[in-house]
Amino acid sequence: MSRSFIVGLSGNVSSPSKTRSLLDEIVTRASSRFDVQGETYDLNDFGIELGLARQFSDLGEVSRQIVDRIVQARAVVIATPVYKGSYPGLFKHLIDLLDPSWLVGKPVLLAANGGGEKHALVIEHQLRPLFAFMEAQTLATGVYVSERDFANGRLVSGGISDRVDRAIGQFAPFLPQPRQQERQLPNISHLRLHQEAAAASF
Repeated sequence: MSRSFIVGLSGNVSSPSKTRSLLDEIVTRASSRFDVQGETYDLNDFGIELGLARQFSDLGEVSRQIVDRIVQARAVVIATPVYKGSYPGLFKHLIDLLDPSWLVGKPVLLAANGGGEKHALVIEHQLRPLFAFMEAQTLATGVYVSERDFANGRLVSGGISDRVDRAIGQFAPFLPQPRQQERQLPNISHLRLHQEAAAASF
């Protein structure tokens, strides 16, 4: 049986980007904490056909395969940049192409990256209602980051790092726990023989 997997989608077209860096960090930590493999994509992976598509069937094979990975994943991480108080239009266009039933019950961790703290409520006011309409199970803790949380394109804020771990922990009811090494138990028959031999010596 194939291993369970978690998929991350970044709603940006720039590469590299802070949003993709945040997404990769979350998915990597989640795949390390649970018994899942991680995959991440961004809008560039869909190519220019995404903007031209009027319905899902207009997407090419590669794009449809990415959507299929999102739909089949045990859990999803969504990270998006914030422009003028909301997510990018092309990201919303992709969501509009999906059948609303495809994400029903899917656990989704929401994250966003903005230029400053004034966009911090974008998760609650924009992303959460969008995925509530899709009947996904958005995790209680969202992750919002701003410019000051990065250095050289990498997440450096300790407070945000803790929040990421707290959010990932809320995947626990949905994702398989890592396999723990079986504790080595003593050989009972050998132990009994040893005890009998010791008793006979008295």
